[in-house]
Amino acid sequence: MPIQSDIIRVCEKIIFIRFFYILAPPTTTLMRVGVLFSGGKDSVLAMHRAAAFHEIACLITLISSNPHSYMFHTPAIEHTRHQSQALGIPQVAVQTTGRKEREVRDLQHAIQKATEEYNIEGVVSGAIDSIYQATRIQRVCYNLNLWCYNPLWQEDQGTVLREMLSKGYKAMIVGVFGYPLGEEYLGRVIDDEVVRHLLKLREEMGFNPAGEGGEIETFVFDGPLFKRPVIIKSVKRHFSNYTGTVEMETEVEV
Repeated sequence: MPIQSDIIRVCEKIIFIRFFYILAPPTTTLMRVGVLFSGGKDSVLAMHRAAAFHEIACLITLISSNPHSYMFHTPAIEHTRHQSQALGIPQVAVQTTGRKEREVRDLQHAIQKATEEYNIEGVVSGAIDSIYQATRIQRVCYNLNLWCYNPLWQEDQGTVLREMLSKGYKAMIVGVFGYPLGEEYLGRVIDDEVVRHLLKLREEMGFNPAGEGGEIETFVFDGPLFKRPVIIKSVKRHFSNYTGTVEMETEVEV
C-alpha cells in the first residue's frame, strides 16, 4: 500500500507539471481572473501578485461543512464576506459538504458559476506545495478551458511569510493544528517575531512555517489591496491537545 501511495503521488506530480505548463498564463497579457479565496495569507498574496498583471474580477470561496476538508480552509471562512466587502471585489460563495472528491465537483460548480457571472478567463490559486490540491484545481480549470495561475507554487515558505509582511498585509492566526504551537498563538497577528519562531521550528523539527501541512490557518484583515480594513471586534479561543480555532466577530469599517 505505501508503494501504491508513492506511485499515486508521483503520477499526480507529473500530471500537475503537464497541466502547469499548458495552463500557466503569460504574465504580460491582461486577463480577467477569479481568485480561489480562503481569506488566508496564501490566497491574498497570490491575489496581490496576480493583480500586478491581471484584473481581479471576483473571489471564489468554497464554504465547507467538513472541518477536515482535504481541499479547503475552514477556520473563519464565514468572515470572507467581510473581506470581499473590504476589498471591494465581489464574491462567489458556494457551500460544500467537504467530502473527498465530491468537493472537487463543488469546486468546478463554483468556478463555472464565476465564469458565467463575471466572464473570467482564468483562476488564481494560492497553492504552494500541495500536489493533492494543485492537481485537482488544474484539472477543473482544464475541464472548463480556463487558465490556471499558481504564483506561489514551490516558493520557499519563509519567503512567502516575509513577503506578506513586507507588502504590508496583516494576518491573524485563526487555527493551530498540532505540536508545538500552543493556545497563545490563536488570535495572534503574524509579525517578525512570529515568523522567526516558525522558521526556527522548521530548522529544529521540519515544521511547515507557512502552514502548508495544515499546521496553521490565517485570516487577513488589512493590506494594500484592501479599500478599508476588516475590524475584528472579538476573539474567542477554543483549544485542546495542540489543536484549536478562534471564534470571531467581524465588521467592515465604514
